[in-house]
Amino acid sequence: METLEAYLHRKHKELSLLNSFLGTPLLLRQPGSIAEVIEHKFQLAAALKAEHALHDWALTETAWAYPGRLRVGPFEFSYDYQRADLEVRGPSYYQFDDSAANETIYTSSGMAAISALLLASAPLMPDADILVLPGSYSETLELIESHVRHLRLVVLKGSPDEIASQVGGLRVLLLDSCAPAATFEATLRCASPRLDLVVFDTTCFSGSSGRIRRVLSWAHRWEIPIVLVRSHTKLDSLGLEYGRLGSAVFVDCEKRCMNHAQLKDLAGEMRKAVRLFGGAALPAHFPPYVGTEAYWDLTNKRVSAILRNGRRTARYFASALAGSLAELRFAHGLYVTLAPKRMLDERQAKQMAADLCYDLSKAGLPLRHAGSFGFDFGAAEWFHDKTHDRHLVRIAIPDLPTSLWDQVAQAVAQWWSVHEKQQFRAASQSQSRLVFR
Repeated sequence: METLEAYLHRKHKELSLLNSFLGTPLLLRQPGSIAEVIEHKFQLAAALKAEHALHDWALTETAWAYPGRLRVGPFEFSYDYQRADLEVRGPSYYQFDDSAANETIYTSSGMAAISALLLASAPLMPDADILVLPGSYSETLELIESHVRHLRLVVLKGSPDEIASQVGGLRVLLLDSCAPAATFEATLRCASPRLDLVVFDTTCFSGSSGRIRRVLSWAHRWEIPIVLVRSHTKLDSLGLEYGRLGSAVFVDCEKRCMNHAQLKDLAGEMRKAVRLFGGAALPAHFPPYVGTEAYWDLTNKRVSAILRNGRRTARYFASALAGSLAELRFAHGLYVTLAPKRMLDERQAKQMAADLCYDLSKAGLPLRHAGSFGFDFGAAEWFHDKTHDRHLVRIAIPDLPTSLWDQVAQAVAQWWSVHEKQQFRAASQSQSRLVFR
């Protein structure tokens, strides 16, 4: 368990790392509260971005007046018109042996990366199945259903084992880090998967996650080429939404159906798609503090604390809110979802999350209404469960001190129980009035 003192000391190191990348560092003292941590961190991020804008005032979309190569921290960029040919040299956001990585393409967001990749597959895979695990990111499924018509969407009940014996054409597996843990693990136990390509959305895993390495080993063992797609606005900037950034990393495993040349062609087609859809990354969105030993040490400690708090929350909710559980055991362990007893639409679920945050914030607890995760505070928001077509409330776990987050989890459970009883009484009274009339 991490104490408040140890937490504040760790956060001071994070603030010091950010501060060290300013041209004129600020005078810092160790924060005395969680509110100070959050405030100082966002102020430092704003100062870093402002300093970058002032330094590169002559930089334009056409790069007409910028001498030499543009740099942001350890990253170096070159491009011509509107970054359509953007080249990035710098450290990887993944902490693994990347000797097999053929190419990394950066985009303006995680959705821009997966959209460009899937749309770019049309010339090379005009008639293929894309297999998705239950619980996969709803916007990715919406994208496939609405715009990636050349890929037939097949939603699996478990793992690729269930259709391995079927005869057919090319098969792509979309492996999503936000799938339930049991389904994710079942996939990695799949014997002889008949797959031609794996698209692995790693967004919810830390860049040093052992599960990423396990998936790469699994793909290598079965000689399946793999592309890692990722949003870097979540876990890769020390709890800050420093800027919208995504990427696709192509890893060649030399499988006969999608060989080295075809994977290279897919990367080429994706670059075309990024250019045509205007989805290139912005150099200003690359955090300058990425890649250092201190960065990886602090990132790993942050994620470890989130996972520890997440496991404690899942265990507590399993006993305290047994009748309201949706999914507590996601593969990533970063958030849990709760299901109201009555069906809600998106607006109602969003309001429920807002009311929860408002009431707990009034009590001085660090839970905010925010639609993401990986912050220095807990966050609640609506969540669409596409598998069961229902709207839920998602509780995103932060790396707060253990005892403090335990208090927040207990307060959430108490609020939820009281709220559910009130809704039940209101619904019962409404039905009684209806019968009486």
